[in-house]
Amino acid sequence: MIRVVLDTNVLISGILGIRLPNSTPGELIRRWRGQGFTLLLSEHILAETERTLAKPFFQRSLNPAQAASAVHLLRRKAELVTITTTVANVATHPEDDIVVSTAVAANARYLVTGDAKLQEIRRYRGVTILSPRAFLSLLEQEEVAG
Repeated sequence: MIRVVLDTNVLISGILGIRLPNSTPGELIRRWRGQGFTLLLSEHILAETERTLAKPFFQRSLNPAQAASAVHLLRRKAELVTITTTVANVATHPEDDIVVSTAVAANARYLVTGDAKLQEIRRYRGVTILSPRAFLSLLEQEEVAG
């Protein structure tokens, strides 16, 4: 199965968009839940997701119980990765280096992010960095071919 790290921005958009048929991040979450790929996360990504969902802006769309349920599902069903590789000065923001570190340590095939600057890197130490739309297109191509 394809091993994939979803950046926090994709996770948040996916959690909020899971019920929207035209939401690409929502479709990625649906496909993960349907075992279309292995989701790899670190404590850093989980904590950032939890902090973000607790912000008042996001609580307009998702109440605290729903947010807690989403984080609980991620903890139970995603593969939790210990970051064993340090990545520095690869991304434009240090917090993005931690996300790249997660993907490298997890031996992920893909890192999916909405961050355009991170997407510009394209490939780092065996990890291909894609937008949510590009990754969904790849999954759709594999379905047709497979």
